[in-house]
Amino acid sequence: MIALFLNVLTQVVILLILICLGVVLTKTKVLTQKGIASMTDMILYLVTPCVIIKSFMREFDVTVLKKLLFCFLITFLLHIGLIIGANLLIRTKDIKKERVLRFAAIFSNCGYMAIPLQQALIGDEGVFYAAAFIAVFQVFIWSYGVILMSGDRKYISAKKMLINPGVIGLTIGLIFFLLPLEVPKVVSEPISYMASLNTPLPMIVIGYHLANSNLLRGLKDKHCLFTIAVRLIILPLAALGILYLCGVRGNILIAVMICTCMPAATINTMLASKFDGDTESSVNVVSISTLLSLITIPLIVSFTQYIA
Repeated sequence: MIALFLNVLTQVVILLILICLGVVLTKTKVLTQKGIASMTDMILYLVTPCVIIKSFMREFDVTVLKKLLFCFLITFLLHIGLIIGANLLIRTKDIKKERVLRFAAIFSNCGYMAIPLQQALIGDEGVFYAAAFIAVFQVFIWSYGVILMSGDRKYISAKKMLINPGVIGLTIGLIFFLLPLEVPKVVSEPISYMASLNTPLPMIVIGYHLANSNLLRGLKDKHCLFTIAVRLIILPLAALGILYLCGVRGNILIAVMICTCMPAATINTMLASKFDGDTESSVNVVSISTLLSLITIPLIVSFTQYIA
């Protein structure tokens, strides 16, 4: 157990160093808002799909396909559970704030932070299963997530639900996985090179946002702190208990839990801004949950590895 904890802790510390690099680059004015916006787009539209595609460039195996479909199922049910849990636990008199905090409790940073950790701990197989989580996550973001943040069903976009970087990457990856063709090196190598950027770039982006947040104000907000506890501890542990009792084991359990115990998703702030939500609470809950997750992630993930 201690060895597992130290292994996860080492990987998290590596991510922390990269996040600190982002903070330093921001404070020294090397990174600008415009530059970070471009970097974020590159990660979202190019790097993340390449990571997913790379994880699918493997020999077809019926057993692995069945595990992937099983991962889709449990991830779908898990998001239903997260929605129910957040609605039961998080209540405030300020409707704009409540929407932001519920969104933060439901949706984790399963792309930026989870994939680098998946890759480090369980390799391409972890990313393979995480791809299913991300695809389901994207569908829920652009359906329930948009309704939650806007308060209006008219903003639901079937196009965004089905045509987004996560789903596109998964679709291309599945084609490579299902077809009995070896991907030529001239195609696979560029994909691998772009995928290798997925660890440093997202951490630097997170560092930029941390450097520009008001952490002290967020730490004084009891609703914000409770939401962070729900996001990082209460809901992940509840999910782990239910999945374990249902017989989920091995790398599927580890991969799903890595995605589940991540801090609040950064898209929270973007949607809060778009729909005139409580952007201050959004920035605070994302930033503080990211910092505190560096403590909770090693504990939850190492325990998951121990029982998986």
